[in-house]
Amino acid sequence: MPQPSDPHSILQQHWGFSAFRPLQEDIIQSVLAGKDTLALLPTGGGKSLCYQVPALCREGLTLVISPLVALMKDQVQQLQQRGIPAAAVYSGMGPRELDIIFENACQGAYKLLYLSPERLKTDLAKARIQRMNINLLAVDEAHCVSQWGYDFRPPYLEIAQCREWLPDVPVLALTATATREVVLDIQEKLEFQRPNVFQQSFARNNLSYSILYEHQKREKLLDILRSVPGSGLVYLRSRGETKEIAQFLSSHKISADFYHAGLSSEERSSKQDAWMRGKTRIMACTNAFGMGIDKPDVRVVVHLSLPDSLEAYFQEAGRAGRDGQKAYAVLLYAPGDGDSLKRQLQTAYPPMEQVRKVYQALGSHTQLAIGAGLGEAFDFDLPYFCQTYKLDQGTAHTALRLLEQEGWVVLTDTAGLPARVQITATREALYDYQLRNRQADTLTKVLLRAYPGIQRQYVEISLQAVARYASLPHETVEQVLETAQLEQILSYQPQKDKPQLIFLRERVAAENLTIDQERYAFRKQRAEQRVEQAIYYAETRRCRNRLLLAYFGENDSKNCGICDVCTGRNAPDVPSEQFVSLERKVMAVLRQEKLPLEEVLKAFAARHQAQVAQVMNYLLDEGKIWEDESGLFQLADA
Repeated sequence: MPQPSDPHSILQQHWGFSAFRPLQEDIIQSVLAGKDTLALLPTGGGKSLCYQVPALCREGLTLVISPLVALMKDQVQQLQQRGIPAAAVYSGMGPRELDIIFENACQGAYKLLYLSPERLKTDLAKARIQRMNINLLAVDEAHCVSQWGYDFRPPYLEIAQCREWLPDVPVLALTATATREVVLDIQEKLEFQRPNVFQQSFARNNLSYSILYEHQKREKLLDILRSVPGSGLVYLRSRGETKEIAQFLSSHKISADFYHAGLSSEERSSKQDAWMRGKTRIMACTNAFGMGIDKPDVRVVVHLSLPDSLEAYFQEAGRAGRDGQKAYAVLLYAPGDGDSLKRQLQTAYPPMEQVRKVYQALGSHTQLAIGAGLGEAFDFDLPYFCQTYKLDQGTAHTALRLLEQEGWVVLTDTAGLPARVQITATREALYDYQLRNRQADTLTKVLLRAYPGIQRQYVEISLQAVARYASLPHETVEQVLETAQLEQILSYQPQKDKPQLIFLRERVAAENLTIDQERYAFRKQRAEQRVEQAIYYAETRRCRNRLLLAYFGENDSKNCGICDVCTGRNAPDVPSEQFVSLERKVMAVLRQEKLPLEEVLKAFAARHQAQVAQVMNYLLDEGKIWEDESGLFQLADA
């Protein structure tokens, strides 16, 4: 008989699976052997099981570091539904709630504790973690530790400090996307004892990548969604575009909705649920949608704009076809899109005077004194902030991003944090309070009946549902909860519908705000390189799948046979007479200077540009022209 600590029996008992996915078991056995381990599994590859199963194989607690509050909450809820005790600590929680969760973790009440990286820096976390019986330190989204990566987050650099308190605890780092430089950097920054990487191929044989060169993107989007049945995602750059595209699709009889981080928690939850259940077919969204959402039957993902890195594109496109069935990832690209992306990159690195102006406004907005604020969190509404202090929203956003990258502040995704309650009074005190307060009696009976664990721990509640069951107005429910908290009958954390702004350092005078200029220049250079690589992907005429795999270090792949380049399906046939004419002009243009694809295309009328791209593909294959590493085309004999 298998022992309870056997990974297979745990997988069967709690998840109902009879076998692990590829590499999962190897990663788990590496962790159980006490080895520092880096796991690279593609989106939908089952990363979470790689630390959840080992957590149950041994005594003690697994500490999980993750930057995504929504993902932490979702995983904790799923684990609790499976009978596995788990909790999460993130910004927006009150001091009493934090204290209770940390103390419970010290007493062995949980098997998994999720922690956001900025919380790891607090004195409370440092003191309590050293008292916990920790069996594994899991670092999700581990690419965030590397400045070579596309989503560097300074609080991740603090994780290695935990190893001083937990000298015999192995580290499991997990990510879906990492280049070779990032793979090396993750292991160095997390102080691996020795290199140990498990990497699944990034190849997705069922997923067809295509780039269609289109000026009329909305019309082409309609064609794609009419041709490919089933669920889909349309990724857009701005919040306003998501609503416009959803309305456009709906007006053409395609079931669609929109999603972005500026919506209320109820709206986001309702929209996501409708899409997950198939009631809404297409979700037009920003990159705020998708993390941790496991919908296997997405048939098509369309990007109307080129993301600023291939890592971001690969993750978003990879949400299609997780069930292994045929799926499509399509990027609609027009001449000029590359230049637009370069301009956006320049605005992402604002001058220091703009950064100081935004930082000064933050101090006024939060009413923090100079020298105060370390670890403090505030509700933060960016549009309201910009309106109040007469700031351009785009400029303010990029300045906040820079302040985050430099470790001054962090803006979390805790928007949509539901109300949370724990009944803390003794049975006798609660009974006495109920006798004296009729409305409180009704409300507490509803809470005890609807949320069985509410006297042991904080539970998330729906104020609307509670109000309905108690036959009380919504406002009355809030008032009763607030009063009961003052009477120390319960602890109540109101719902939060705004992101949280957290000061990671004491506030300084704006003129004393500094950034690491060398690190700033390095990140900007890396961002420029990622943008150039993304543009190269969009404009080159080579197998899309092969190019993506090479970017992530898989250089021995063959042409996929199903992308737009391999099939040639996105370019019209060129009549031989016209082909000769276009070939001569292409050669003449490149005889003058080396140029990227978009500049060559600008030399031709818009109606001929798709044909020119096909001609250039032929000239590449024939060796008459060639393309250098920076994406510039030139004559072979130049």
